[in-house]
Amino acid sequence: MKNEPFGRGKFIMIVFLIMAITIVGRMVVIQNSAAAVTIGEIGEANSYELRKILPERGSIYDRWGHMLAGNIEVYEVNVDTRYVRNADTIASVAASLLDLDYDKVYFSITGTEENPPKTTVFLKSYVSAETISILAERKNQYDEAYKDASSPSLRGLIWSPYLIRSYPEKSLASNLLGFYSFRDMEKGRGYFGVEEKYNDLLSGTPQTVLVPRDPYEVENLPDIPPGASLILTLDREIQAMAERVADKAMEETGSASATILISDPKTGEILAMANTPRMDLNKYWEAGNIFVDRTPFNRAIGETYEPGSVFKVLTMASAIDAGVVTPTTPFLDTGVINVGGVNFTNWDGGAWGPQDMTGCMRHSLNVCLSWVAVQMGPSKFYEYMDRFGIGHRTNVDLGGEVLWPLSIPGDENWYLPNLATNSFGQGLAVTPMQMIMAISAVANDGKMMAPHVLRAVIDDDRQYNNTPQVVGTPISAETARQVTEMLATSLEQEASSALVPGYRVAGKTGTAEIPTPYGYTSDATNASFVGWGPVSDPRFVVYIWLEKPQSDIWGSIVAAPVFSEVVQNLVVLMNLPPDDIRQELAVGQAGQ
Repeated sequence: MKNEPFGRGKFIMIVFLIMAITIVGRMVVIQNSAAAVTIGEIGEANSYELRKILPERGSIYDRWGHMLAGNIEVYEVNVDTRYVRNADTIASVAASLLDLDYDKVYFSITGTEENPPKTTVFLKSYVSAETISILAERKNQYDEAYKDASSPSLRGLIWSPYLIRSYPEKSLASNLLGFYSFRDMEKGRGYFGVEEKYNDLLSGTPQTVLVPRDPYEVENLPDIPPGASLILTLDREIQAMAERVADKAMEETGSASATILISDPKTGEILAMANTPRMDLNKYWEAGNIFVDRTPFNRAIGETYEPGSVFKVLTMASAIDAGVVTPTTPFLDTGVINVGGVNFTNWDGGAWGPQDMTGCMRHSLNVCLSWVAVQMGPSKFYEYMDRFGIGHRTNVDLGGEVLWPLSIPGDENWYLPNLATNSFGQGLAVTPMQMIMAISAVANDGKMMAPHVLRAVIDDDRQYNNTPQVVGTPISAETARQVTEMLATSLEQEASSALVPGYRVAGKTGTAEIPTPYGYTSDATNASFVGWGPVSDPRFVVYIWLEKPQSDIWGSIVAAPVFSEVVQNLVVLMNLPPDDIRQELAVGQAGQ
């Protein structure tokens, strides 16, 4: 019996606890019910709705602050038939200012007994701010002078602003920028290029807010932080120049397309990326060939091709770095070499006799480069190709990069003859971006930089700079300088049309047959050239690709002069003095 009082007290505590929980629960129910009733009453009285508001999309600028993509405000014009006083006035103004049919507008507003008008009648979208200003002025004038139903009135005419993407430079850098589709404002997003890659940054964070359906009750919407803006590595003037030269080269050579890439080998920054064809991004929907004919949007990253002899730069650099050959290693060219049971000949079918490695590069001898690859062996050769990023995406920050895998020993479709064909740039496929990334290592003391187009992000009034990244060191600095000197000497000895007066440059031509389902054809080629300079302090790498030139099939004839023209313009735009002046300045600075 001693435990009974404790048991009775415990029971009473439990009862009070249950009562307290019940009371609190009831209060919560009452509060929620009241809130629900309040929201319901507001919604019923004012016809509120939840609406998703998109932030202003961030702008895109070149490295010097020139706007490449921004936004402009336009309007959608409608009629709220509940407030219309004079349908004739609205129809007349719509016909004169909005270029609409008077009868259609009038009858859509008034309706008929069988077909009463809708509450909201759509008139037109993409109406300019200037037109809206005129509408607003007339609406105010009519409302102030309104006396009766016969008086002119625009009451019921409503408009709402929204932003659309604007590209002030129209087609400039269109293949790199991509475009923003605004047709579905709830699901708009960027396609291709920068607009696709950085869509989330540019878009910002949408917000859902409660707004009245009644247009005459709408208050100012809350300020929503805009999306981040981007500063690109692109130089507007260099891009425009590259596009002019690409267009000219395509026309003069009768090529199917032209691609020009310009990068800074020390940083990986893309200074220009010119493609043909291009489009006015403000009217992207008119470029149906992109979607119907499956034309690559950006050939520099979106199409692979067999590069031909420009690839020999990587083969020779690999062999020298591996210690297999030196620039002066002798080679007797007999005009043919057998690799894996297959005979390979030079581009002209001839034998060039005694050569060294510099001569092999100068004359672009397939037989010699095949021999070099054989001396390296498959394991070492493909190890270096992997170091150069061949067979891998560059991961350049653009939407739409494609890849053609590199076949290596052990793969089902690799055979020993592949070693020879790959050594001179056939039997494999790359994008121009892959090639300029790899060869930039030769121009940058062996360091391969990550190619990129983003220079900085501006978000919440703060600028965040993009730091260049080294993604590999496929060869040593000494090897890079040796190969650069070999290729500069080769251009000078053959008096190449790629030479640039006043500036020493290094480079290599490329001519590749185009594979078909029935083997290679000799009546169409891909012509290329890669070059960099000034040799003493490389500031640029330029890659040229002309697809199926008609005037001549050889890269030395059609692509090399394009390189020279690009560089002659480039040194002016980059403010690079000629070699002799730079040397004088360097001596003067050293003496101070």
